[in-house]
Amino acid sequence: MFDYVIVGAGFAGATVAAQMARNFGKRVMLLDRRSHVGGNAYDHYDRAGVLVHKYGPHIFHTNSRDVIDYLSLFTEWRTYEHRVLASVDGKLVPIPINLDTVNVLHGLNLTVGELEAYLETIAEKPASVRTSEDVVVSRVGRDLYTKMFRGYTRKQWGLDPSELDASVTARIPVRLNRDDRYFSDTYQVMPLHGFTRMFENMLDHPNITIMLNTDYRDAMNSIRYRELVYTGPIDEFFDFRYGKLPYRSLQFRHETLNVKKLQPVAVINHPNEHDYTRVTEFKHLTGQSHSKTSVVYEYPCDGGDPYYPVPRPENAALYKQYEALAAQAQGVHFVGRLATYKYYNMDQVVAQALTLCAKLSGATRGELVRKPFEAVASPELISAAN
Repeated sequence: MFDYVIVGAGFAGATVAAQMARNFGKRVMLLDRRSHVGGNAYDHYDRAGVLVHKYGPHIFHTNSRDVIDYLSLFTEWRTYEHRVLASVDGKLVPIPINLDTVNVLHGLNLTVGELEAYLETIAEKPASVRTSEDVVVSRVGRDLYTKMFRGYTRKQWGLDPSELDASVTARIPVRLNRDDRYFSDTYQVMPLHGFTRMFENMLDHPNITIMLNTDYRDAMNSIRYRELVYTGPIDEFFDFRYGKLPYRSLQFRHETLNVKKLQPVAVINHPNEHDYTRVTEFKHLTGQSHSKTSVVYEYPCDGGDPYYPVPRPENAALYKQYEALAAQAQGVHFVGRLATYKYYNMDQVVAQALTLCAKLSGATRGELVRKPFEAVASPELISAAN
């Protein structure tokens, strides 16, 4: 008899499994359709020995001390501050938009003190900010919106920004200085030996049984258990009773190149040319020393694995119907991106899972964490033979 069957071995499922098994002695069965743990954060060594992220780049960042302390139980870290450039008008410029972005694209020589006033002169002020287009043009005007955001958003979502909720672009800041970091969180680090190693450490416990290549519907009748933790698509759990929740998916084209480095930064966005949205070079993320390099091209699409809930009012209303069903389900707990139809960063999924563990156990969030965060002072370079 298992205390919990957990569906999905990504951040949400692995966190709940590790906590309930390690801290509270519960017997856990963890199921996943895929052939590996780690969900979309899964990384592995390609044929050339370069560590790559199979499902696109995953960059860890958080302001939560609880989350970083918890994950530090299972990994050491290397410091990494993510930087992204956008290919616009034949130039590479920082994104989020900062002083250098504006100066390069508008042929100016503004100072930090002059940027805010300049943006006010080019900003368009809609009567109300309802859409993603409204968010951007109200901050940086029509020209920068067209060059930096419109094409990228249309490729990413298959919709014009004027058709998308304001939340899509509201989460991207505009910097009034030369700060070119993509994130500003307190903790910006990467697992020293990769995400998969971290997940394997989390789940290495005698109370945890793992079944991969397994659809939970095929296995449930043969498993005796008390409660279910579900991290998959909520509409699928209820047999699409009210219809399918819309998602955008991604297709990936991985390439290994016979050069040490290809790009000046890990990610280059391509908002206006090519079918792909961005190109990621993994060695920037991992710090790996290798004579070759590996990159991935991302192509957004409608079909395939669900990645991004489509943020439109009608989709939120549809999710509310499924949320009401979930609230009535006895002995079932819904956690994670797909189960709550919301785009969360990795740290937010961990925080949500820790909160569920506190609820299930009666403990506080603080009692679930035992080891303080320690960043690796001198980042260790991962060898190809690792």
